Amino acid sequence: MKTIEPAQFASDEERARWLMTPEAIRSRCGELLAAADRDELAHFSLRRDRLPACADYVLQTIRANYPTLEIPFHARWRHFVVGGEDRWSGFAAQQNWDRLEQARVAFDLAVTSVLLDAGAGPKWSYTDNTGQETQRSEGLAIASLESFAAGLFSADKDRPWRADAEGLAQLSVDDLAQAFQVTVGNPLAGLEGRVSLLRSLGQALASQPERFGQEGRIGNLVNVLAARGNRVEARTILLSVLECFGGIWPGRSELAGQNLGDTWTHSKISADDGLVPFHKLSQWLSYSLIEPLQEAGLQVDDIDGLTGLAEYRNGGLLIDLGVLQPQRAAITEDLLQPDDEAIVEWRALTVTLLDELAGLIRSELNVSADEFPLAKVLEGGTWAAGRRIAAELRPGGGPPVNIVSDGSVF
Repeated sequence: MKTIEPAQFASDEERARWLMTPEAIRSRCGELLAAADRDELAHFSLRRDRLPACADYVLQTIRANYPTLEIPFHARWRHFVVGGEDRWSGFAAQQNWDRLEQARVAFDLAVTSVLLDAGAGPKWSYTDNTGQETQRSEGLAIASLESFAAGLFSADKDRPWRADAEGLAQLSVDDLAQAFQVTVGNPLAGLEGRVSLLRSLGQALASQPERFGQEGRIGNLVNVLAARGNRVEARTILLSVLECFGGIWPGRSELAGQNLGDTWTHSKISADDGLVPFHKLSQWLSYSLIEPLQEAGLQVDDIDGLTGLAEYRNGGLLIDLGVLQPQRAAITEDLLQPDDEAIVEWRALTVTLLDELAGLIRSELNVSADEFPLAKVLEGGTWAAGRRIAAELRPGGGPPVNIVSDGSVF
């Protein structure tokens, strides 16, 4: 799936808007893939001859986990399933919501839960209300679900199942630490960053009453999307997420006064700005909003308009199976910052190679992109295979690259 960057932009404002699109992600990441094919990158070399074996490993994982190929989308909802029990569906089934209100509640939960999901670290775990202990993404999901049910993100304690501007803006580090069972012996990476992100979200909601109402409720975004009609493109979901919530990300790259969020620089980008956008958490969130909209009766089109996710499970798969080879030992030995050019390079190559892996997998399964969109490839899939190979190679199943997390990138 190739995209071409416009030859020129009428203004920096126009360029900034373009950098917030999935087309920009594929275009700029594709530029680094082309450099890898020319062996011009400083941090990773590309072994295309190992892509088929990587695809085979993913296919083995898909067939083991989903032998009938009935694969759900890669979304936050998968992490609410623990021990074979779908905790979210169980909670929702006990309520008396109509379809649109259930979608609103699901948006409230999905947005807060995704923003809390950015890498727990290897030492944290969560013991849920049933006494079951979970870690990593599942642990963060259940912790966020139980916190949400208890009204942690709602200003109206008589209506705990919601997330609104006042409830989020008044959240403290101590509140979240207590809810997520954080102690000296049970540390959660990026705790302060997560709280800052949710507080910024509360401010963003309060500043947009035309979208989120006077109460500043996240779930009112359902009304905004539904007002477009009964069909919406996945790309539109992402653009809405970035437009509504883009300002909450810690300030990094800016252009024409626009906070570009999960966008970084790389010296091999030919454009003068040198910018490479990923919008990983925003896309992860967009994938997670598809199912609530579908369940509310909307048709979501062109799901492959979104890109693969530039995160450590998908990227770790490519390193662990030798498709991407670090050109110096420090890349896998040192603790690196998200803006390190090696990390930007790794993430960009991950995005583009996920599209190629999807093509190989579809060919082997004899299915079309419509039948087997990238959201299923990720879930079935590259993310699960990345976790599997990590567990096979390293105690604790950590990624091959260690990244400093502030709770707002991965």
